[in-house]
Amino acid sequence: MAYEPTDGELVHLKRCVELAAEALEASDEPFGTVLVGADGKALFEDRNRTAGGDHTRHPEFEAARWAANNLSEADRAAATVFTSGEHCPMCSAAHGWVGLGRIVYILSAAQLAAWRADLGVPPGPVTAFPIQEVVPGIQVDGPVASLESAMRDLHTRAAARR
Repeated sequence: MAYEPTDGELVHLKRCVELAAEALEASDEPFGTVLVGADGKALFEDRNRTAGGDHTRHPEFEAARWAANNLSEADRAAATVFTSGEHCPMCSAAHGWVGLGRIVYILSAAQLAAWRADLGVPPGPVTAFPIQEVVPGIQVDGPVASLESAMRDLHTRAAARR
């Protein structure tokens, strides 16, 4: 079932789409993430940066790393990660180890895997599965139907340039 974000959450999710578009323009995979504090203010944002060959440079992983170095344990737990796509297992683990709070994503891992298969993109080297299989008990909301078409367009464009 799709998640209906609040107006404030939608602002952060739209920024994730913008960051994903920036990643695509930089010849990267279209993913973007915004880390938001308990007060609703964006603390950190990033986009995918794997085009240089380091395939661990996912924005969700970078957000976890930034949070570990810049936020208290309590502030990490109270934060929300908004992201264009459900975390991969690597990013889910980083999220859990750092103790970040809630996650809100636009696309589920299952949606993305199905789209990529339809577009003829081979699966990645790591099996995609729900965040809760890596981080049990974490609050996760998504997918967000109102932004799915924007993300599908970005992933379609990414597949076309392969």
